Amino acid sequence: MTTEQTTIPLHALKLSCSNCSLRELCLPVGLNREEMTQLDAVIRQSRRIKRGEYLFRSGEGFKSLFAVRTGFFKTCVSSQDGREQVTGFLMSGELMGLDGISSNIHGCDAIALEDSEVCELPFNRIESLGRDIPSLQHHFFRLMSREIVRDQNVMLLLGNMKAEERLAAFLLNLSQRLAIRGFAANDFILRMSREEIGSFLGLKLETVSRTLSKFQQQSWISVDHKHIQLVKPDELKTLISGCVHSNSAE
Repeated sequence: MTTEQTTIPLHALKLSCSNCSLRELCLPVGLNREEMTQLDAVIRQSRRIKRGEYLFRSGEGFKSLFAVRTGFFKTCVSSQDGREQVTGFLMSGELMGLDGISSNIHGCDAIALEDSEVCELPFNRIESLGRDIPSLQHHFFRLMSREIVRDQNVMLLLGNMKAEERLAAFLLNLSQRLAIRGFAANDFILRMSREEIGSFLGLKLETVSRTLSKFQQQSWISVDHKHIQLVKPDELKTLISGCVHSNSAE
């Protein structure tokens, strides 16, 4: 099989997968130099998305997957009455667009919550390359499986947890994902609004705000607008210890 090759300009070399600090999060470990060169040639580097812009929309034809290089995104769908339902939040090192593989159509909107940057992975070329590089193909199978598990955990979270438990699980999962990426686990900025958190967790805006205030009164967290500090994360873990939560989402 012949894989179409493109040349990476010198000024973009520092942005190539082989030099990216997120490569172990997005891509399989163990690719040799030749395989990394093949992958670098396929991936379209550094597409910038401004805050509020759509990366893709529900109903659009599926062509590519997207690895979040910097920034933060939400995925959402619209209900029949026009309301927005948030289905997920994605940060650097995570992959978007897997929803479009089965039907060749995206099933949700992906919107930047801040100025962001993504690497585009044309799926037909990644699929062809995967046949030549088994570890790459296996990696994408792992990513798909991870998304299935994440969806299952969201269903369990919404079905089995009370409001306080849902919010505690959400904060702990966000903390864990940030830690994996080398960011501060217990001191971070929420990139999403309280309303968006409520939409994702199946809670009213007032419930999210009231629960955050309660956690702060208990000295479990410190809240300053969107700045969150997990002062006593073990208390949050104890709160949800009897429930299935999203630790296995990564």
